[in-house]
Amino acid sequence: MDEQEIQRKRRENEESAAASRARILGLPYLDTRGFENNLPLTQGVLTKKEMHENFVLPLQKGGDGEHYQFMVTSQTPRSVIERMRKDFNDRGERADFFLITDSAYKVFMLRYDPPQETHYDDITIAGEGDSETLASVSKVLNEVATDRVFDYLLDQADRLGASDIHIENLRDSIRIRMRVDGLLHPVATINRDRYRVFMGELSSRANISTASREPQSGHMQTDIYRDGSTHLLNIRVEMIPTMYGQDAVLRLFNFDETLLNLDLLGLGEDERAEINEVISHPRGLVLMVGPTGSGKSTTLYSIINALNTTDRKIITLEDPIEYGITGISQIPINTTEGGSFADGLRSVLRLDPDVVMVGEIRDADTARTAIQASITGHLVLSSFHANSTSAAFSRMIDMIGTNPIFSSSVRLVIAQRLVRKLADNKESYQPDEATIKYIHRVFEGVSPEVLKKHNVDLDNITLYKPVPTQDIPFGYKGRSVIMEQLIVDDEIQSFIRGDVEDINTKAIEKVAKKNGMLTLEQKGVIAALRGETTLEEVSRVI
Repeated sequence: MDEQEIQRKRRENEESAAASRARILGLPYLDTRGFENNLPLTQGVLTKKEMHENFVLPLQKGGDGEHYQFMVTSQTPRSVIERMRKDFNDRGERADFFLITDSAYKVFMLRYDPPQETHYDDITIAGEGDSETLASVSKVLNEVATDRVFDYLLDQADRLGASDIHIENLRDSIRIRMRVDGLLHPVATINRDRYRVFMGELSSRANISTASREPQSGHMQTDIYRDGSTHLLNIRVEMIPTMYGQDAVLRLFNFDETLLNLDLLGLGEDERAEINEVISHPRGLVLMVGPTGSGKSTTLYSIINALNTTDRKIITLEDPIEYGITGISQIPINTTEGGSFADGLRSVLRLDPDVVMVGEIRDADTARTAIQASITGHLVLSSFHANSTSAAFSRMIDMIGTNPIFSSSVRLVIAQRLVRKLADNKESYQPDEATIKYIHRVFEGVSPEVLKKHNVDLDNITLYKPVPTQDIPFGYKGRSVIMEQLIVDDEIQSFIRGDVEDINTKAIEKVAKKNGMLTLEQKGVIAALRGETTLEEVSRVI
């Protein structure tokens, strides 16, 4: 889904929500998308100050027996609407009010009161050895007005689709890097006085101290306005003292409930069917494993969203809450101040939930409590740090020992990674002999039926490589999911129960592969053969 389509969908959702609110507020709803950029502005009715303070806009000027018409938002105080109605009635006139979205209000307000400011160039990610772009962006960042530099950086990071902003102290300057599609890219080197601006804004917005000599965590939110719609950017701030000052990492969560959707993860039919089958049952344990930044949270939230119906009670325990989802009870667990997932889980089970999501299983107590919940009529979802699905069982057995209850509770383990996707202008090539041998070795033991199902022809191997351009300097655009799914059957349960003496990752993986599981490496190579990514990218990630 491209950026324009995402923005269109966001605006569509906002308009739909406004229509529902209008019914509750008893106001007529007005969809302004067809005329908000070209409707002649009604002058002389309200001052700009009144429009800004009360979120009210004039739609039509009255007089000569005609009614005045105004546009309001859900932020407009009800007292303002009633006062205006009374004032017009006292003059023998009438005022009608229509509810519009916040995005529509901002479009009109930008026309009524356009900002008198300098427009700065967009940030461009520099390619390898591209010092000119780095110098150009550094110059822009050093020139952006002091009161706007922080907002400018956040807006540009969101525009580039960055997941993190790294602000790092060097001896003589400050380096800014952004993580785009999983890789860190230098963006700019800026003067130290800009650092003071960043830290000042961070301290006030994220409620952290720039003078602290201890690591700190904070959180803030900001609205990003782009292409006629508004979306919420959640920002988690991590700060730590270094030799030359406080380094900060800002993790950006571009929140949109509509994007937390299993259909948008690019799963294959088999993968989606296995997930659907498991989560359709009222009980059991589903584990998501993978390193930080592998997309575990997005997949878990997408599963939760798929389960989010009016006949289910869903509770999540999170540290911290990354996305707020309508219709779900989300509970923050502050583990840095003594909170624990195990205690939280025991508490919420008294609330009679159907589905529980535990942010992460970090200790034996949480693991045992989650397992107990999953066999007593609850569907439990959680993440767990392990490199693969087979390694997850080895780690869990190390944590809680062989456990018959665990063997009957866990139903599905998913391991995943995110790989960069090749842009459309990729180039095909024929691999060398060593690469062909490697691919044959990867698929050793996989049945011809499975290879055919995934369109893998080992007698005719073609791979693809990126073609960098000015707009796409590395030849990659966006990321896609590589997913390994292990369905827990009787043979796998025998390892967990302790029926098998040799309990190790390789032994478990061997049984899973014999029963039809494709590993992360195999899934990655399949994606490379399809032209979705490259073997180099699969090797980097997996």
